[in-house]
Amino acid sequence: MIHGFNPPNRFLPYLTWREISELPDKENTVIILPTGATEQHGPHLPCAVDTLICAGVVGHALQRLGPEVPAYAMSPITYGKSEEHLHFPGTITLSGETLLATMNEVGESVYRAGFRKLLIVNGHGGQPQVMEMAARELRLRHGDFIVIPGFTWRVPNVAGKYLSEKEKKLAMHAGHAETALIMALAPETVHMEHALENYAPEFPSTLLSPDGRPACAWSARDFGPSGIIGNPLEATPEQGHAILDSLANSWAQAITELHALHWAPRSEPTWSKSHHHGFIQT
Repeated sequence: MIHGFNPPNRFLPYLTWREISELPDKENTVIILPTGATEQHGPHLPCAVDTLICAGVVGHALQRLGPEVPAYAMSPITYGKSEEHLHFPGTITLSGETLLATMNEVGESVYRAGFRKLLIVNGHGGQPQVMEMAARELRLRHGDFIVIPGFTWRVPNVAGKYLSEKEKKLAMHAGHAETALIMALAPETVHMEHALENYAPEFPSTLLSPDGRPACAWSARDFGPSGIIGNPLEATPEQGHAILDSLANSWAQAITELHALHWAPRSEPTWSKSHHHGFIQT
């Protein structure tokens, strides 16, 4: 069924329109939008990695919530801005403009239903700026709308305890942490016999890149034919379950805090977006 990792009673599309209309305290109910991608993740992982991770973490977080915290997941967005991987079969990419429009229109639908708290849990490292732009545009239009553009990994978790220093410094794609987490979430999709170690070279300017990661724009094929940027060889399912548990606990706490949060409502005129003139007061 399409609820995936989510408890069925916390999956918003399983409610009827009447049930949604009659939900109590919709202003403080947290709606969660997992946002992933469909893009290559090396020869050992499925193209659904980013979607599996954000949807899986959200689902496991919702399983940890008590009934006193009203929160519902939406169906994940499974296609993202993945141009850096378009040279590999299986990558399906939207333009930044299309993804931004999608996020804005989904957000408008959430607002129109009466909800005022939207949490975006983005699993793809190539599109956080789009999430931030959408959140800002929705906020400009609706002064009582709290939209948080989150990133799956940007909460406390235990992944770092398993990673080498080189992995922490240079891994970016299909490496140790992602591989371990997919071993926990969808082990049947992992093919470790094809895994290999492959890093991008350290960026030669320490002024432009103090951590050695590429400071310039890049595509995955810049670093070899495998699509891997990291070392997945030491990943284990046990590590994946520990990482998943820590991420889910952190996001459950974040959802709980967002439910209780009251922040800076404004009553001044709203703004609408014009294709020709930017935002205009309405």
